[in-house]
Amino acid sequence: MKPIIFHVDVNNAFLSWEAVYRLKHLGGRTDLREQVCVVGGDAQKRHGIVLAKSLPAKACGIQTGESLMEARQKCPGLFVVPPHYRLYSRCSHAFMDILREYTPGVEQYSIDEAFMDMSGTQDLWGDPILTADTLRRRIYQELGFTVNIGISENKLLAKMASDFQKPDRTHTLFPEEIPRKMWPLPVTDLFFVGRASFSRLRRLGICTIGELAHADRELLRAHFKSYGEVIWNYANGRDSAQVETMVPPNKGYGNSTTIAFDICDTVSAGLVLLSLAETIGTRLRRDQVRIQVIAVSIKYADFTCVSHQKTLPASTNITNEIHHAAMELFQEAWDGCTPIRHLGIHTNHVRDNTDCRQLHLLDMEPSPLYREEVPCYEKLAQADTMADQIRGRFGIDSLKRAVFVKQNAMDHMAGGITREKMDVDYDKERL
Repeated sequence: MKPIIFHVDVNNAFLSWEAVYRLKHLGGRTDLREQVCVVGGDAQKRHGIVLAKSLPAKACGIQTGESLMEARQKCPGLFVVPPHYRLYSRCSHAFMDILREYTPGVEQYSIDEAFMDMSGTQDLWGDPILTADTLRRRIYQELGFTVNIGISENKLLAKMASDFQKPDRTHTLFPEEIPRKMWPLPVTDLFFVGRASFSRLRRLGICTIGELAHADRELLRAHFKSYGEVIWNYANGRDSAQVETMVPPNKGYGNSTTIAFDICDTVSAGLVLLSLAETIGTRLRRDQVRIQVIAVSIKYADFTCVSHQKTLPASTNITNEIHHAAMELFQEAWDGCTPIRHLGIHTNHVRDNTDCRQLHLLDMEPSPLYREEVPCYEKLAQADTMADQIRGRFGIDSLKRAVFVKQNAMDHMAGGITREKMDVDYDKERL
């Protein structure tokens, strides 16, 4: 029996979820999906990026990821709604719960899309295309938003199929349909091919997926190395990846933040890096892992970027150690004068919490309580554990480091989804 894989993708997820919530729960009278509307950040805090767009906004040329300033230049009357990530999380959970009623083989690929292994379920649900249509209608009737479903024999082709005509459609892309449905498409439509790759492919005379599929594999390997063989296989519809129901462990932890004002001094940068280290350390301890490689990235006010990384002598999840290493890297990377717009800390070489640590004489200090020397890092680890417990019980603002108490311009735990993006004050919104 051939494998049957579904790829289910929510149409304009953030905007659709916001529209449904306003219509069904807040008594809104206009559907955001029918307006020239985008979900976007706060431009005053320099988070003004288009996160999702309606079809009328797309027709105006507005693209996901561009700045709100660029979007408003294309459409001066653009309606912008703030992001509401707590709502998005709830909608995503409800969406995934429905999918898991059809098969236990569900892999959540992102907040708004998932793969479903429907192999062998025909006796239970019937024809795969009819099943997909039933699933689409059910999601719309129960949750109020639409999805596209792609059907094929592997994940790659299912994902490609779901990107065909939108919204609210079911498409198939089985191997025998590749020459007709996939090969005429531009090569940029192929999964894993970006703008930089397209420029290099175009210089080789490759502009469509079909031309890539029929290209000399050795030529691609000569120009792109192993990546060339990967995209050649993708162009021919070959993919051996399985639907993974278990979430794989993180290979790295990181956070970054765009600062509301340009930073021009080491003290302010140190506070931002401390807040990022606090957030990353909390996540590491929650997952009971440590990291051994730390990198710091800097984006300047002119949008140029620089980064540095180092390997620590011992793996750690201690906030102070992460911050100390980040400050060393920052001082090596920053030129000392160019204004900074964005800072990030990224880590890898993740190890489990049982990883041993080599003791050093400089790590030891006298302890009046035990009348013996104890490692400094153990005291820091105990302090971090205490802080995690207090914040877990009373909220993350229940305990702050003293340097942040009078800091209104900086969050003491920055990075990721900021708290103002988690909820929306709808009393200030036009419904």
